[in-house]
Amino acid sequence: MKKFIIALLLSSCLANAQTITVAAAANLKYALTDIAKEFTKQSGIQVKIITGASGKLTQQIMSGAPFDALLSADVVYPAKLAKGGYTTTPSTVYAYGTLILWSANGADLSKGVAGLAGSSIKRVAIANPSTAPYGQEAMNALRYYKAEAAVKPKFINGESINQVATYVTTKAVDVGFMAKSIVFSPEMKSVGNWVEVDPRSYNKIDQAMIGLKNGSPENQIATKKFLKFVMSPKAQGILKANGYVLPN
Repeated sequence: MKKFIIALLLSSCLANAQTITVAAAANLKYALTDIAKEFTKQSGIQVKIITGASGKLTQQIMSGAPFDALLSADVVYPAKLAKGGYTTTPSTVYAYGTLILWSANGADLSKGVAGLAGSSIKRVAIANPSTAPYGQEAMNALRYYKAEAAVKPKFINGESINQVATYVTTKAVDVGFMAKSIVFSPEMKSVGNWVEVDPRSYNKIDQAMIGLKNGSPENQIATKKFLKFVMSPKAQGILKANGYVLPN
């Protein structure tokens, strides 16, 4: 009976626990889950994570979506929200992303981006460049290698990095432009082969976060605690373990 009462009390506490909703770029799918778990352990505040393309999430925020924070894959969308008066905190760079090529069907990646123009590569997945920063930088890499014209007809477009990952892992494509953080996850680290895209061929992927006004005043306070935690040694260590480069 005593154990039952304790379990009931714990269940009641969890049901009444404060919850913040964090919109996050798709490349954060795995790392942010681990960060949120650690934050909840320390604070008791629950974190609901919604992932998607940074641009699409920004559009939803501007349309009133009740998100408490945005962790973007770039600095452009947080700046856009700040300029529009949607934010409660300054934009802060929490990590730098790395672009890779990933294949699950044994495609030869030894020639990197330039090799995608070869006849052996039939289908290439890319996140929508108009809303996904990693897709934008994939296009810059193709232009750098003067391969855009040859590779563009092979494109299979995904809404975000998550959809590109699905295309790769199901072998619907030969190669996908991917965030390095995805292939570092336990679920994906044994899938296929990958190579880094030369960082000289694309712009630095500086990923920034920002608090939002769309949530309640109580959630705004909790969100500031969460954003502060993302910059803590614990959270930064998780990001590093997931393939991100940390800000100085």
